[in-house]
Amino acid sequence: MKQFSILMMLLVILGSYIADAQNASVRGFVYEKETGEPVIFTNVYLYKTSHGASTDVNGYYSITQIPAGKYELMVTSMGYDSIRMPITLKKGEILTKQIFLSKASYMLEVVNVSASKEEAQTQTRTSIAKITPKEMRQIPTVGGQADLAQYLQVLPGVIFTGDQGGQLYIRGGSPIQNKVLLDGMIVYNPFHSIGLFSVFDTDLMRNADVYTGGFNADFGGRISSVMDITTRDGNKKRLAGKIEASTFGAKVLLEGPLKKQPDAGGSSSSFVLSIKNSYLEETSKSLYKYVNDDGLPFNFLDIYGKVSFNGQNGSKFNLFGFSFSDKVNNYQSLSDFSWDAFGGGANFVVIPGRSPVLLEGNIAFSSYKANMAEIDAKDRTSKISGFNAGLQFTYFMGKDELKYGVELLGFKTNYLFFNSYNNKIQQEENTTELAGYLKYKLTAGPVLIEPGIRLQWYASLSELSFEPRIAAKYNITDRIRIKAAAGLYSQNLISANSDRDVVNLFYGFLSGPDNLPDEFDGQEVTSKLQKAQHLVGGIEFDLTKHVVLNVEGYYKNFNQLTNLNRSKIFDDTEENSSRPDELKKDFVVESGTAKGLDISLKYEFNRFYLWGAYSLAWVDRFNGTETYYPHYDRRHNVNLVSSVKLGPAMDWEISARWNYGSGFPFTENQGFFENITFVGLSQYDPSQINGSMGIIYGSTNNGRLSDYHRLDINVKKKFELGKYSELELNAGVTNVYDRKNVFYRNRISGDVVNQLPAMAMFGASLTF
Repeated sequence: MKQFSILMMLLVILGSYIADAQNASVRGFVYEKETGEPVIFTNVYLYKTSHGASTDVNGYYSITQIPAGKYELMVTSMGYDSIRMPITLKKGEILTKQIFLSKASYMLEVVNVSASKEEAQTQTRTSIAKITPKEMRQIPTVGGQADLAQYLQVLPGVIFTGDQGGQLYIRGGSPIQNKVLLDGMIVYNPFHSIGLFSVFDTDLMRNADVYTGGFNADFGGRISSVMDITTRDGNKKRLAGKIEASTFGAKVLLEGPLKKQPDAGGSSSSFVLSIKNSYLEETSKSLYKYVNDDGLPFNFLDIYGKVSFNGQNGSKFNLFGFSFSDKVNNYQSLSDFSWDAFGGGANFVVIPGRSPVLLEGNIAFSSYKANMAEIDAKDRTSKISGFNAGLQFTYFMGKDELKYGVELLGFKTNYLFFNSYNNKIQQEENTTELAGYLKYKLTAGPVLIEPGIRLQWYASLSELSFEPRIAAKYNITDRIRIKAAAGLYSQNLISANSDRDVVNLFYGFLSGPDNLPDEFDGQEVTSKLQKAQHLVGGIEFDLTKHVVLNVEGYYKNFNQLTNLNRSKIFDDTEENSSRPDELKKDFVVESGTAKGLDISLKYEFNRFYLWGAYSLAWVDRFNGTETYYPHYDRRHNVNLVSSVKLGPAMDWEISARWNYGSGFPFTENQGFFENITFVGLSQYDPSQINGSMGIIYGSTNNGRLSDYHRLDINVKKKFELGKYSELELNAGVTNVYDRKNVFYRNRISGDVVNQLPAMAMFGASLTF
């Protein structure tokens, strides 16, 4: 099979060279003239022909297999003046053409040309959401700052478990099963303890691709979803920046050229630096004291910097680094929690002179350390650090595309935890993974087929995972498209939490253990990996020119999962060899499924933006003896978002978001007892020992909390101060009608801790 795949790849490449020898190609980058920033996902085509392409996340386009002759190269993009330029192509020529777009001198009330429809018809786009900063700003900005964490919550299939310590769960997968990449670098924890904010600066982001399932062979090492986030370069023309402050926190962004880009194009270099922090712990003591007598004890500081070097032909090299930190002091008078993350790396894009290929690569290092100190328990610590590197080649052959590459990953985990029986669970391990992948996009009239193959080698487990993937789309008409995707997935990284746990702040990381139980559900455990299969199908329907309906059904079969064993009583030693595995192993094997239906409806035209999403989902787990629902299993989830711009200059904006979710499952109490651990019986008389309060639990997660719903509103006003200067004032209210949404209930006292109440906020930002 390996030799066959290599042979097919060589034949395809050879065929592309033979075809290109008779035809010509034009390629290059599209930039914004004012800043030098790439213009992404825009149309580039030869006027009055069928030859064209859309720019990618780097602003790169490639139009191949063009007969020699004279043409007009045309670029159209919303918000920019269109460009049309004459070009002459010779037989076998590869013409590189950099294009600079000027911002439109007047606001268009109607925009007829958009790259989104072109992309919908030429990309499979199954289970993927493409997110830009513009879209993130169209929903109410909690705390005055648009943020990826807030936008992800309105996507169908995404479940958010709480404002405080909440995590995101994507189509039945837990956070550990979601891979997060920032400029190709792995980020192990992208969300802060107050779940309204991520570590990413919206003004620094260029694009975020969120794959909720069925992703192809160019991503691996996770069994549920992928978030691929890219940041923009610094301004290549002038010194610029943004200062922002609100009742929640503040931010400073500074960018500018190190070597200014010439107006006609050429080499350049630039920098960008972002610093954002939260002072909510301080402001909440006066503004939001009604939430908690001690305020809201959430603090974070995020720093990200990047230096970009751009060649004359568009090739580029980036250096970047980050430092993210999070601290929660005396949370609910029970615990202190903190985590720190840092890392850095480089990536590059190379355009070879005489080949229709795009070469991309990256290398990075990332580290994450978390610590929790609790009043009634021993400290918990978790640390993971490692590197990842990759090299990827993309060949453009008319409307077809071949992509292949290799990835290398290594990380070290160090984890310490004591369970309720005071048994220590500790792991320190080094892990290495190596992967190779290949995928091909074939366009045959209205049909798109994208098969892929990924081989993932887990060195520490001496295990090879063969993972075929496929995606397809059929354009029934210009307005109706059906699509599907499927694949096999695996991962070695596991969470320090069990799917049976309630939401908590601490989230640790472990590499997959090799000392799993020998059997699960009567079958021998032959693999140490976590594995899943995905099947996704859906339809896209352009109901009108401005209304798009998207419906997707999905099924994820998690046929092998690894969870922390909360029931461990005995050490796994020779003297306890006769004890059952479930009482001595650090980890247990489980299985599960996730299935559901996601529906979204989008309207965007002129001053109005409307978005509606509904998700129906079932998530279950089987631990060998019982089937239970994990704590994030939400049957119904609804999001309604609206935004309208007012005034002749559209400088006023009003937005609102309403979210409804049915109740999460939880394990009910059946009774209480005096819990005596019987530690040191040789020294103490058991009849004289006072035990602690013990709880007799009912069936796992058999109860349901009350439904969740919340309304947020926001108002913005912009003031133009100069050619490059703008002041924006904003005000809003989170949880407008003060819904008492349950976060958790104390099992012994019965006291309820609610999520955030009605909170007003004010903010201002100055762009220069």
